[in-house]
Amino acid sequence: MRSPARTFLGAIAPALVLAGCATSVSTSGFKGEEHEVAQTISNFQSDTSAQDQARVCANDLAHAIVERLDRSPGGCQHAIKTQQLEIDPGLEVKVESVHIGGTSAARTATATVKSTFEGKHRSSTLELVKEGGKWKLSGLR
Repeated sequence: MRSPARTFLGAIAPALVLAGCATSVSTSGFKGEEHEVAQTISNFQSDTSAQDQARVCANDLAHAIVERLDRSPGGCQHAIKTQQLEIDPGLEVKVESVHIGGTSAARTATATVKSTFEGKHRSSTLELVKEGGKWKLSGLR
């Protein structure tokens, strides 16, 4: 049986890779809530690059994700640190688009992110939720 951390990290690992070693994530092309979503991805990249697992768990990941990771040995911070060890340097990341959805009581967003590593491009879609007035990563499609 797979641990909750391994199951989630299998899903969020590409997001850590997307954010982990990128030099920066541009947020300048977005306004309003879309800018807030792009800024969340930028903050995630910054916290991951700094190997600040405490900030990743406290500020960047949705509560449900942190709760799942905390059920694994070592908790969220250990799970994130373990995943960060597998990240390769030299990745470039760009937020291509942001789409806001949900209701006023339960805001959701998706962000299409394009990564480039050694000349190869890959697009991924990050899922976010708004918790306590802040956007947080909740998954990856």
